Amino acid sequence: MSYGFSERVQTVENTSWIVLLAAILLVAAPFVLGGYQTSILTQTVILALFATAFNLLYGYTGLLSFGHAMFVAAAGYTAAITVGQVSPALGIPETFGAISPFATWVLALLLGVVVATLVAVFVGFLSVRLEEIYFALITLAFSMAVYVMVLQDTVGVIFEVFGIGDGNLTNGSDGLTFTMGEIELFGMQFRLVDIVDPFVYYFLSLIVVSVAMYMLWRIVQSPFGMVCRAIRENPERASALGIDVNRHQWVTFIISGAFSGLAGALLIPLATNVNPSYAHWTFSAEPVIMTVIGGPYAFFGPIVGAFTYEYLREFISLFPLLEQYWQFSFGVLLLLVVLFFDNGVAGGINRFRAWLGVAWQRYQTDGVAGVIAFVKETVVGYAVLAKDEVVAFVRRVITGVRSLPQRVANRF
Repeated sequence: MSYGFSERVQTVENTSWIVLLAAILLVAAPFVLGGYQTSILTQTVILALFATAFNLLYGYTGLLSFGHAMFVAAAGYTAAITVGQVSPALGIPETFGAISPFATWVLALLLGVVVATLVAVFVGFLSVRLEEIYFALITLAFSMAVYVMVLQDTVGVIFEVFGIGDGNLTNGSDGLTFTMGEIELFGMQFRLVDIVDPFVYYFLSLIVVSVAMYMLWRIVQSPFGMVCRAIRENPERASALGIDVNRHQWVTFIISGAFSGLAGALLIPLATNVNPSYAHWTFSAEPVIMTVIGGPYAFFGPIVGAFTYEYLREFISLFPLLEQYWQFSFGVLLLLVVLFFDNGVAGGINRFRAWLGVAWQRYQTDGVAGVIAFVKETVVGYAVLAKDEVVAFVRRVITGVRSLPQRVANRF
């Protein structure tokens, strides 16, 4: 039995080879790259986890959140407070001695995930009952509420009322700055997080992210993941089949928030600072953009999107004129991806390889002339498709704007 390209790409064997190749490249990269590029790669790997966690909710359950930054901020502030206050209060430096920075880091990860999960439990319970744009708006509202809370140090003020602390927990707009100490192991001294060359922290992050990615992969391949996809395709039909839609959406929201919190707890030690910008809506937009660019309906799509997003931004920074308008550049890229790729960059790669397969078949049957004719057909076809897509997109926007007052009136 022969398989087409799309079927071959989706087989376990091909996926395994892709994962193995990616693993080899990621392990070898810091031995080749300099300190700055290793830092960028570390950040990208962590953001890939953030985007994949977001996509568990969006791509697999159909819920678009504009507030996932709140989980990164919750875990990030928890990690910073753990390093600066909780760890010394618990006596971890005295208990663990030379490896106390590592013990503190592990504790910061755990507490960060716990706090992010608790936030997800609360926000998800209130949000999943809403649909579409209303769900997106309420998650945005919660994220901005967290932004205001850390900006004004609301929690610190509340603690001070009850006689806990001095009212300065999140340090307002300046945020919290901290560094991890040195580890002494086997007679060697090194920093857990060296901002000049984060070689050690890169591999620690890579291990944690790899385990988290595997867990997410198992979730989406499980019966629970199949139910999530059924809800995404048709919530009403899923409900008619006896599936508790709201409960599954809530659980998915919690899982997504927990893994987003893990990404935040990993990201903040690398940045050595956490501030209110990590809770702002602009940071919530990043996993959305990464997912749409990479492709929401493929597990590895957000990962591809994260690498595309980060390294394209680095490339743009090489040109001062473009750097001033990098948001505009990404807006154009996002528009092109939405209009012309079925499933982001991942879908575009699949389509291009399928196109190469057809071109090769034409070459075998008709030679070079057949390939030239096929290329001309493709160019003309895509030009017509581009025109039709743009016209259809403009019409949808106009129709949506015209119908918005009536939809709001019907809602209330």
